[in-house]
Amino acid sequence: MYRAGQEEIDEVTKVIRAKQWFRYGEPATGHLQEVDRFEAEWAEMMGVKYALLHCGGGTASLTCALAGAGIGPGDEVIVPAYTWMATATAVLTVGAIPVLADINETLSLDPDDFERKIGPHTRAVIPVHMAGRPADLNRILAVARKQGIKVIEDSCQAIGGSYRGKRTGSWGDAGAYSFNMFKIISSGGEGGCLVTNDRRLYEIAYAYHDSGTSFRPRACEFSIPVFVAQQYRADEVTGALARIQMQRLDKIISDLRRIRQRLETALAGVTERLLAPNNDKDGDCAVMVALQFKNESAARQFATAPEVNGKVLIDMGKHVYTKWEPLRMKRISHHPDMNPFNFAKNQGLRIDYSDEVCSRTLDILRRSVYVPLDPDWTEAMIAAKSAALVSAAKSLKSV
Repeated sequence: MYRAGQEEIDEVTKVIRAKQWFRYGEPATGHLQEVDRFEAEWAEMMGVKYALLHCGGGTASLTCALAGAGIGPGDEVIVPAYTWMATATAVLTVGAIPVLADINETLSLDPDDFERKIGPHTRAVIPVHMAGRPADLNRILAVARKQGIKVIEDSCQAIGGSYRGKRTGSWGDAGAYSFNMFKIISSGGEGGCLVTNDRRLYEIAYAYHDSGTSFRPRACEFSIPVFVAQQYRADEVTGALARIQMQRLDKIISDLRRIRQRLETALAGVTERLLAPNNDKDGDCAVMVALQFKNESAARQFATAPEVNGKVLIDMGKHVYTKWEPLRMKRISHHPDMNPFNFAKNQGLRIDYSDEVCSRTLDILRRSVYVPLDPDWTEAMIAAKSAALVSAAKSLKSV
């Protein structure tokens, strides 16, 4: 989260004073309808028909999207080897099995490896727009549609980004966003949202996210039989924060893109070969500058140069599949009979999470560096960071 102020305080104060904090309530009794208003406004902003706010972060949104798409035991879902572990564990939550695929130099799912990894049990793919950088949706969607595979976009780190002029999250069968405090905007400590244009997917996801759906007025509008599942229902405070933060989103991204452009232009004056390729530079959220080097030694030399403050991606362990110990050790859920790896329908599916399964991803991460950006940097800060990046680039013995 980059920005927050009096507006958030005022909106939350209204909810507290109304004493109507539960998601559901009647306007005539003073209920402010914050969650409903957010969902309508977010759907319009993202260019979709339906939005569903969650209290459980992007993990809840991914899980509900997979459930809505009908994914379950006996199914495989392809996920990139570079992402937050929840992209894979959400698959396990609905009883299916994640299959890892490599990224390419754009730092997102490699469409070629996605196609290679498709097997007879592949039912879905989750392209991840990591660090605000759009995945190659045209190629991924083309492969998926040809094979009848569902596409669930993980846009948790690319809130408000776009690909070819259309918001990330709105291209596939469903999209998921995270609003926890580490993202571009936040609905509090946690929060997430699902979007889709598929009415049936939305209804299933809705029932899945609220164990009390059968008691809600909206249930009478559903074409599906209501069932009991999880409890990811958002409250009115979450909705209030999300609504105000949403109003800040495009200005934050605009400022980030302006700063990134300044830094990348400065670096291009030294060598353009440092900048990592991008599937859509204009749609990138610009939360960082991404650079790539011939080897890990050069990457580390650049990242640790004075005032650069870069991060070599292999060191960001929680986003690297080789550090997902609970998944790799197949320790899922609280009871062995609830562990999808033990399900009869999942026997014979692909469960290889060894170091070798996506070695190309590890090589790319060893050679790649992020330089984080802040939309509130002053002109002096931007100039100082530009000078530091140029100096670090010039100091490399070989680029």
